[in-house]
Amino acid sequence: MSATAAPLGAADRIRVLVVDDNEGFRESLAFLLSGEDLDVIGQARSGPEAIEMVARLAPDVALMDVRMPEMDGIETTRRLKELQPGICVIALSSMDEQRAVRDMLVAGATGYVLKDSDADAIVTAVREAVSGGALLSPEVTPVVIDELNDALERERRRARQLEMAQEALLERAAHRQQLLGRVGHELRTPITVILGITQTLQRGQLPPDELDEALRTLVERAEGLAALVKRFEAVMEQGLTEWLNVTELAREIAERDPRIRIEADDAAAMTTLNRAAGLRILEELVDNALAFSPEGGVVTIRVTSDGPIEVRVIDEGPGIDPEALARIFEPLEQAEQLHTRTHQGIGIGLSLARLSAHSMGGDVMLEQTGPDGSTFVWTLAPSAS
Repeated sequence: MSATAAPLGAADRIRVLVVDDNEGFRESLAFLLSGEDLDVIGQARSGPEAIEMVARLAPDVALMDVRMPEMDGIETTRRLKELQPGICVIALSSMDEQRAVRDMLVAGATGYVLKDSDADAIVTAVREAVSGGALLSPEVTPVVIDELNDALERERRRARQLEMAQEALLERAAHRQQLLGRVGHELRTPITVILGITQTLQRGQLPPDELDEALRTLVERAEGLAALVKRFEAVMEQGLTEWLNVTELAREIAERDPRIRIEADDAAAMTTLNRAAGLRILEELVDNALAFSPEGGVVTIRVTSDGPIEVRVIDEGPGIDPEALARIFEPLEQAEQLHTRTHQGIGIGLSLARLSAHSMGGDVMLEQTGPDGSTFVWTLAPSAS
């Protein structure tokens, strides 16, 4: 079944793969499931064997043991979803493994059923998954909510730690102050929203039919929040500098996507720079260029060092709407409003790139834009070599 296949109809037989390292449990489960509209097409003893069988047999559903030697169910589920995004994975676990629920959901599991559940519950979970629904054992649901609440409380404490770090960094540079002053708002707002949802769940005020969507939303928001924290942490480390070659940074970025090409002088473009911050600036500019380039379009990173070092990122996109030019470096500006292509983003990438450059004595500017593409230039501060 491909990722785009329609849900199975009532007359179709659901193809099931059972994955468990316990032979007796695996065979018993296969026996219980065989019949009616379910067809057990294979049994896997390990994560690697499951991956091989999914590639060969293309089951609709994998019943996945959480704890297995060599490769556990969490990693196996993550790899299966990459291999066959349309596959439904239902986690199977014993009572003492309930803390793995969140990790399985993040990895892509559709449902979570305890091994001591009766056969009807497991069969129902399989059918629900294929029809687009999800099932969590009643014993597991409170644990999921508690785990999410704990994680969100940790994120809130971490946000407070970042706010405390702001206060020390504010004294070091005016541009640093401008950037870090946004951290509290950018972090506190999503945390408050997510925490409100989980507290609603904890109080049992959410209808059962909305539980799966609420949990999926919480997982997605938590992952996005973690990525945002990582971006701010990279900016906060800008005081740690080293003597490095900017062209090498550009080549490192170019290795990540075949659409990126490098133009650089033969001489090394050496400067004093924070490596993590420099990579972050280039990543933001290149990610922006790739997002707004046509399919198959090339993004060029051009490094010049015959005077002050300058790095240009050139795309082949449709250009920026003239009415949006004055807003492209605003922190909350949404990229979808700037180009004719739709782009999923949080809308602060260019703002972070410019503020990071400012904090190191440089700048990021839009050099030119038009129907054949746009060019952003990162100018680096002269180094006292």
